[in-house]
Amino acid sequence: MVIAVLVTSVAAFVVSAAWYMAFGQVWARLSPAGAAARPSPWRMGAEFARTAVLVTAFALLCGAVGVEGVPGAVGLALAVWAGFPTVILAGSVLHERVPVALAALHAGDWLVKLAVVAVLLGLWR
Repeated sequence: MVIAVLVTSVAAFVVSAAWYMAFGQVWARLSPAGAAARPSPWRMGAEFARTAVLVTAFALLCGAVGVEGVPGAVGLALAVWAGFPTVILAGSVLHERVPVALAALHAGDWLVKLAVVAVLLGLWR
């Protein structure tokens, strides 16, 4: 399972990077701090580590609830997406005045990232 987590972590990191490259101008315009044109190497490393933690947690969750195969993993990913990142992002809109469009941009990244994670880990399970 270690190889599955590593491969999936790389794939999810690449997909997420592509997401933010595609929407980089929107992100820079909406972000109060402004999005960096080119993240530093340590930020990229930290983001990869965050992604690896996400993939590991999702793999463990799949095992704990007995999810096997792509359909089950995708269903779990949708539930996780609706129950965690979207709720947290909605809280940032409600309580921290984060623009709705910025939260939606991040929610889209989470949805795509979790879909990739679910499909790849589902293929291994």
